[in-house]
Amino acid sequence: MGDVPRGEADFVVVANRLPVNKTVAADGTVSWTRAPGGLVTALAPVFENRPGGGSEASGPNRTGAWVGWTGGSDPDDEPHVDGIDVRAVPLTADEIADYYEGFSNSTLWPLYHDGLVKPEYRHDWWDSYVAVNRKFARAAAEAAAEGAAVWVQDYQLQLVPAMLRELRPDVKIGFFLHIPFPPYELFSQLPWRREILEGLLGADLVGFHLPGGAQNFLTLSRRILGADASRDDVGVREDFGTVTLPGRTVTVGAFPISIDSAGVAAQAAHPAVVARAAEIRAELGDPKTLLLGVDRLDYTKGIDVRIEALERLFADGRLDPSQTVFVQLASPSRENVESYAALRDAVERTVAHVNGTYGTVDAPPVRYLLKGVPRDELLAYFRAADAALVTPLRDGMNLVTKEYVACRDDLGGALVLSEFTGAAMELCDSYLLNPYDHASIDDAIVAAVTDDDAERRRRMSALRDQVMHNDVDQWATSFLDTLAATPAARP
Repeated sequence: MGDVPRGEADFVVVANRLPVNKTVAADGTVSWTRAPGGLVTALAPVFENRPGGGSEASGPNRTGAWVGWTGGSDPDDEPHVDGIDVRAVPLTADEIADYYEGFSNSTLWPLYHDGLVKPEYRHDWWDSYVAVNRKFARAAAEAAAEGAAVWVQDYQLQLVPAMLRELRPDVKIGFFLHIPFPPYELFSQLPWRREILEGLLGADLVGFHLPGGAQNFLTLSRRILGADASRDDVGVREDFGTVTLPGRTVTVGAFPISIDSAGVAAQAAHPAVVARAAEIRAELGDPKTLLLGVDRLDYTKGIDVRIEALERLFADGRLDPSQTVFVQLASPSRENVESYAALRDAVERTVAHVNGTYGTVDAPPVRYLLKGVPRDELLAYFRAADAALVTPLRDGMNLVTKEYVACRDDLGGALVLSEFTGAAMELCDSYLLNPYDHASIDDAIVAAVTDDDAERRRRMSALRDQVMHNDVDQWATSFLDTLAATPAARP
């Protein structure tokens, strides 16, 4: 432990990705810009506004660092971005293939999402996962000042808390999982189930989106590790519990993530965005009903669920394809993973079938865009849409829901939402559906676009109250203040 140099950061974020994107100009000039994405969007304002880690001891002179991977394999990369001290963890091409595309996204991701795709269990992938997690732990240890708060993020880095504790027992360690955490019956398939749990229990605070995830973790700690794990006996916080270990206690709790609600609302209300929303509807032929989907191209997101529902609604005459346009904005994702390539092919075939059956050359009812769109353009689509269709088969939270609601200061629009998202627990005034039940899906979509204006406005008003009063800063404050209050380990 003594050979680990101390850094100067009082608050360290450790995440798989750095909040940066690399651009290489035609002349070879390299530039770095802040990256989009759910985790970066959620954490960047937290990082900037709370560099000391959220305790009252934090002050304007405190410093922070973000430890992560650039997204590429160039060992000469030196990323930087205004406002954030970034510390790159270099990964080789083999590590990207085995740790990231392999164990993280072909083992853990499908397992944690209810086995929607069969997880692959390979020992060489596990070995890479261990080695890369050790790299991240070392980088975090070298960035952190004495007694710093270190916040480790997500499923790619579940071994980091225990590894970091070995290197730097002086720091407070928090871990937050941004995806669902599975029950015993699924998690116990994992050959390295003990190692993952022991890795997470290196943290002082382990956080999940929902109480169900926290309870699954407590149950697994008890059944697999034989640990003393219990819920809050007082009953003050039913979403909290503890795992008692030799010399220390790990707090386990639920902290539903959110967005920079006020920032999104202000950006969406800009006159240029409002004007662009009107232009979008005009460019699409001023349809009576404009439906919208915004997702990464991922098999968990239920993109196929909503397109197949449209086909049924057109076939049954419940929606008129000549007066309905569905826009699906799909960001390419993990294209080297076989299940993602198969999904892309399936979605594109379905889109072509629906358009060929119910559209015309000039007016296809489904508009499918497989690329990212600029932020202002995305917010304009949110303002333009009569309903947003969010139909995942499983999702930890889904921040698209909250961004859509934050954009609708006009109280227009409607949110059609899968019960299998974390957001459904908070956004209960949306049009909820079961994505495994065709009748439930179809009825929710029809209700969202045919209910009278008063009902739709009532629902959107209630949704906005929830989103605008529970923002990302509240999420971070809750987590970091809980971390600061966790008792120090006994020597």
